Amino acid sequence: MENRKKVAFYTLGCKLNFSETSTIARNLQDEGFDRVDFEEVADMYVINTCSVTENADKQFKQVVRKAMKLNDKAFVAAVGCYAQLKPEELANVDGVDLVLGATEKFKLADYINDLSKNDFGEVHSCEIAEADFYVGSYSIGDRTRAFLKVQDGCDYKCTYCTIPLARGISRSDELENVLKNAYEISKQNIKEIVLTGVNIGDYGKGEFGNKKHEHTFLELVKALDEVVGIERLRISSIEPNLLKNETIEFVSKSRTFVPHFHIPLQSGSNDILKLMKRRYLREVYTERVNKIREVMPHACIGVDVIVGFPGETDEHFLETYHFLNEMDISYLHVFTYSERDNTEAVIMEGVVPGNVRAKRSKMLRGLSVKKRRAFYESQLGTNRTVLFESENKEGYIHGFTENYVKVKTPWNPELVNTLHDINLTKIDEDGSVRMEFLNVEV
Repeated sequence: MENRKKVAFYTLGCKLNFSETSTIARNLQDEGFDRVDFEEVADMYVINTCSVTENADKQFKQVVRKAMKLNDKAFVAAVGCYAQLKPEELANVDGVDLVLGATEKFKLADYINDLSKNDFGEVHSCEIAEADFYVGSYSIGDRTRAFLKVQDGCDYKCTYCTIPLARGISRSDELENVLKNAYEISKQNIKEIVLTGVNIGDYGKGEFGNKKHEHTFLELVKALDEVVGIERLRISSIEPNLLKNETIEFVSKSRTFVPHFHIPLQSGSNDILKLMKRRYLREVYTERVNKIREVMPHACIGVDVIVGFPGETDEHFLETYHFLNEMDISYLHVFTYSERDNTEAVIMEGVVPGNVRAKRSKMLRGLSVKKRRAFYESQLGTNRTVLFESENKEGYIHGFTENYVKVKTPWNPELVNTLHDINLTKIDEDGSVRMEFLNVEV
């Protein structure tokens, strides 16, 4: 028998990256590779990079060092957003053999010869304008839930963001292909699918820069709701200006879509939103949250917010803080603004000192803890459905309700990847919620 080579993957960044890593892994398995954990000795290590997180280069170097420690003769390939934006920088990292940009990453097998180490990192990256075709992706086998990519790229020009430079124009998968992938996932005994993309509310734009919407996001959601075999569908991050009332109303009555929305705000100050070139003002955000609360009072609403953007005064920040404090939301993802090359914001005036950015970030993280606690308390005594995860954490198994309350119960391997009706009883010291099973002996 032929000696199959081993490949390990490390993914930095978002759900979209996870879905693409999974697809690249399946492609390599078809080419005769066996996938192993990143902690194991492999013949090749593939690192899917991210440009959004702070210290992207530092994180990347740490992962490369880890791979080299496991096997200093292993072939190391870098793909993903950072590989598109700063290919030479990654290629110069000691141990890196190959760097593939946005259009090349799905053709990794074509760029591999005999896996012998290169003296210098070899770069294959396109002009981002060439990233005008769509490659469908989904992740299975990595987690209890699957990430299904429905859209890629972005046409927005937010002044702090490099994603359009890293991923190109907005383009979408064909509806029938999304449904085919969803059906394939359902056959793997996966109970939950998370829809992912760069700007999923923009779903419908075709390939090659065709701006005609073949289908709308609402049509996508309605079609997915009818896929047999899927228990839960979750919408990942969606822009407030693209989350329409019709979609919110449909989700509230849907068979499979869960009452959980993650909606980027970025700032509660209209002055800052304009500097960011966001496509809405805070009043639109308030309308969306109010609409969700009207039809789904128990829904979980998550918010992205950036602190320390150039020009953000103490008054602007307090505007954001009070806006979020008064709004009926469930948790925050707080990002400290960091400068990105080739963005408009990097040359803006009013740079916020690092220590001030850190202080504002800490204040909003504290507010997030308070908000999540209040949301969890509002759910105590209610009956929900939980999907259990696969990890044994200190003798407990955790899971998430449809409205994203994290619950825990003593470890029982038979509960992994199963759905159960439960009653939420009390908040534990670690912040998760204790529960009782309904109508079932476990």
